[in-house]
Amino acid sequence: MGVFEHWPNRITAVRFGGALVLFAMFAIYGKADPATIRHIWCTAFWLFTITAATDFLDGYLARQGNQVTAFGRIADPFVDKVLILGSMVFLAVLEWSQGYLPAWIVVVILAREFLVTGIRGYVEKVGGEFPADGLGKIKMIVQCIAVGALLWIEAYDWPAGWLVFWSWVAHIFVWATLVTTVGSGVSYVSKTSRILGEARG
Repeated sequence: MGVFEHWPNRITAVRFGGALVLFAMFAIYGKADPATIRHIWCTAFWLFTITAATDFLDGYLARQGNQVTAFGRIADPFVDKVLILGSMVFLAVLEWSQGYLPAWIVVVILAREFLVTGIRGYVEKVGGEFPADGLGKIKMIVQCIAVGALLWIEAYDWPAGWLVFWSWVAHIFVWATLVTTVGSGVSYVSKTSRILGEARG
């Protein structure tokens, strides 16, 4: 079975399939009035939640079963980024969600990902190590909550008071996403400067 001999890699592949199904739902139903298709966005919310949450499962199984593979090291963060960034791109352009998630915030998040990917590749090329840090992991969790909150709002027919509450929650986590994204980017740049300085020294 090759790379799919182990369960962690199978879960990663299933998560990628879940992301593609979610994107198809965005593409097909995104322009419809959410109030008329609550069941679609309820399904999308739970699909996103399960797909995002199982990121912890495949990592846990890989470590516990000593099944960490080169495929997993590449595919797992790749699927994470596809799921989160792909969802944000759709949400930034759909009429019912773009008020919460402006396109410029998504551009900043994308720029951070390109920057970190570039400097990680360079640091590892010159023989350094560039593991994910705590702020980067917090950033990922906050991003997941932000995307989930936007889907949660449209998944159910909320009374006016609850709708206002969940709208505030969504706004808070979108801005928290921006702060943690920029903060983790600055942290990685600082770490890179220190690693390269030590290498030259």
